Amino acid sequence: MMGSFSRQEFFHELVEGCILPTTQQGLEQVWQLLVICLLCRLLWIQGLPSYVKHLSTVAGGFYILYLFFELHMVWVVLLSLLCYLILFLCRHSSNRATFLSITILIYLLMGELHMMDTTTWHKMRGSQMVVAMKAISLAFDLDRGVVANVPSPVEFMGYIYFVGTIIFGPWISFNSYREAIEGRKLSFSWIWKVCVSWVKSQLCLITSNCVAPYLFPYFIPIYGDKLLRNKTKRKTRGSVARWLLAYENALSFHFSNYFVGYLSETTTTLAGAGFTEEKDNLKWDMTVAKPLHVEFPRSMVEVATSWNLPMSRWLNTYVFTSARNLGTFSAILVTYTASALLHGLSFHLGAVLLSLGFITYIEHVLRKRLAAIFNACILSKKCQPNCSHKNNKVLWVYVINVAFSTLAVFHLAYLGSLFNSTVDYMDDDDESDVANHTIQKWSELSWASHWVTFGCWVLYRIIL
Repeated sequence: MMGSFSRQEFFHELVEGCILPTTQQGLEQVWQLLVICLLCRLLWIQGLPSYVKHLSTVAGGFYILYLFFELHMVWVVLLSLLCYLILFLCRHSSNRATFLSITILIYLLMGELHMMDTTTWHKMRGSQMVVAMKAISLAFDLDRGVVANVPSPVEFMGYIYFVGTIIFGPWISFNSYREAIEGRKLSFSWIWKVCVSWVKSQLCLITSNCVAPYLFPYFIPIYGDKLLRNKTKRKTRGSVARWLLAYENALSFHFSNYFVGYLSETTTTLAGAGFTEEKDNLKWDMTVAKPLHVEFPRSMVEVATSWNLPMSRWLNTYVFTSARNLGTFSAILVTYTASALLHGLSFHLGAVLLSLGFITYIEHVLRKRLAAIFNACILSKKCQPNCSHKNNKVLWVYVINVAFSTLAVFHLAYLGSLFNSTVDYMDDDDESDVANHTIQKWSELSWASHWVTFGCWVLYRIIL
């Protein structure tokens, strides 16, 4: 948008120049994926043999992978074949998860560093992550007896290439996949869930691309007479302006994540997974992200959990639980390191995730200690109604919780300030540029979040 607009002209340009093209392009990119998911769903309710159902989702997954990545999909296929080979060779071992995790880590590191150019590799990062998470969770479930036997090749590939999750995720367990291909009957609640998730995904996409980048100064009149001026010419003057710009960047990044989350809900549900069954009652209730718990958080612990619920559950079940004998702090670092490795060798992602690990741990132990001292419901997670704390609904308890919520929003703006168009369009082959961008952005904000976290740790050590 060039030049200055009146408010009416701005909103007209926003609709015509951003909202409508964004919606159209979003549909053009995924409509074939939605069709393939629906076809698989319809096929599975026909009562066909299991191997036919597995083959159908493998075929659908292959087609969608080619549609998104063309011949580069071979690297996703190679990873899946390598995973099954390790599972088969270690079928009599009780440490399949360890062997497979090490193999996947080596493969991903080689892919990042040697096998192909970084830009192309990063385009497939989401699918690589889904394949890795599924294979590792299956290996752990085999070791723990949750899954009795190593599945057949066609069943394994059906799970890995499940068309509803192979592109946008989320992770689902092997048993959830088995339940999905049984083919639950069509229902109004199923199609309603699909439609609601799709609408939410499009609203989040529009917010990320068209609303959040222009939140200030077009929508919130903080600049007085200079409300309607070109964002591209706006200069960050003073600490307030820098923090507002950081919040803009963070909000845009948040809603792009919600878009992917709701889209993955749409494709997974459309393909027939993502339900819970209680007696004869079937609920299509898959939830990938909880935006309100992120934007208005009780704590950073809640943010980390609500950002991507399936991945949080995967990390807790297969990483944190396995590393817990190392101690809580070490287990948290291992968990966030595993998340960073799955997301790829990106300096800014790694810096954010590791910073998040320190922030969540220090916040957790500080609030736990304060809750014990004051006998109050001020833990990182909301107390149950029948908790033993004496103080739960008094004013000062609400004030403390609101203060920690405000602090969480502050941390989110700081961490999210890295994710803007500048870093998105940097040359992925030159990681030093990304590192310099990260340091520059946090330097502009005076490393405030890190200093506050350090202060919280000092306070915790004083009152310990």
